[in-house]
Amino acid sequence: MAKVIVGMSGGVDSSVAAHLLKEQGHEVTGVSFMLWEARERRDFRTCCSLEAIDGAAETARLLGITHRVVDVRGDFIEKVIEPFVDAYIHGTTPNPCVLCNLHIKFPRLLKEADQLGAEFVSTGHYARVEGSEVGPLLKRGLDPVKDQTYFLYVLTRDILGRLLFPLGYYTKDRVRVIARGLDLPAARRPESVEICFIPEGDYPSFISGIAPEAESPGPVIGPDGSRIGTHRGIFNYTVGQRRGLNVSSTEPLYVIRIDAENNAIHVGPREMAFQREVLVKEVNWIAPPKERVTAKIRSMMRDEPAVLVMEEQGSVRLVFDEPQWAPAPGQSAVFYSGDVVLGGGTIAGP
Repeated sequence: MAKVIVGMSGGVDSSVAAHLLKEQGHEVTGVSFMLWEARERRDFRTCCSLEAIDGAAETARLLGITHRVVDVRGDFIEKVIEPFVDAYIHGTTPNPCVLCNLHIKFPRLLKEADQLGAEFVSTGHYARVEGSEVGPLLKRGLDPVKDQTYFLYVLTRDILGRLLFPLGYYTKDRVRVIARGLDLPAARRPESVEICFIPEGDYPSFISGIAPEAESPGPVIGPDGSRIGTHRGIFNYTVGQRRGLNVSSTEPLYVIRIDAENNAIHVGPREMAFQREVLVKEVNWIAPPKERVTAKIRSMMRDEPAVLVMEEQGSVRLVFDEPQWAPAPGQSAVFYSGDVVLGGGTIAGP
């Protein structure tokens, strides 16, 4: 068996992942990251809180494994928080979990592994890594509801070769049963579905607190090109949004496009928010590309049939068989062939 470093957030998933790896005979060390004002936060709904780190330490004690805390707040602010705020200010919708996986979670776990002489790292993600003739491949977790490969497309084959995802072969219900059987601290805690550094989900207040200058009013442009209202700063809006527009109309209106250059929000009826094609940039390929794929443009949607058309400078045009609801620039588009993640990138626009 091998030495394994497990990223422990204090939640049920990473707790059970650590247990399963120890049960398999591995020498396990738990690592928790201090990400965002952890000393001040005592809200266990986030993976950044001091209480979450305390929970991870208690879980490690119960499992009989060692536990370390690593302060990565500086990197997290620079590589996740600041890009998150900057993206909204410039009219795009960022994916902070992808940024964290790319710049913080997996690189820092691997750094800890190298320092401690560990061969593998692990997390509580619902995904699988399996070998193939082209190298390790990322595959969907067996629980279709909990599959988290959408957030992992940024990983490289070199990283995948050192990853263990024990929960990829379990359902969430089974994981909770295991946690209750072990009487782990996280066994009955509710699942967090919010951005870890914004526990209440109020990202506009978070952004305005950091960058009050972003509260710059501007025009709301209707379907006919006329001004029909005034917005409160473009960071308050995302493509597909309906609530909070504060405009009068005989039909429901949605954000269709955000024009950051002119500080304008364009709105229209629901059908205008559907798009069949999107341009995808900053593409990371895990497996060889294919022309015919299925793809997701948001984490909770079902992947839909599409065609990939290679563009210049490594970009890809993703053409769906059927128009898709409100692709938002800044979000991720992830490509699949069956259960295999081919790769993905950032939506740049239509």
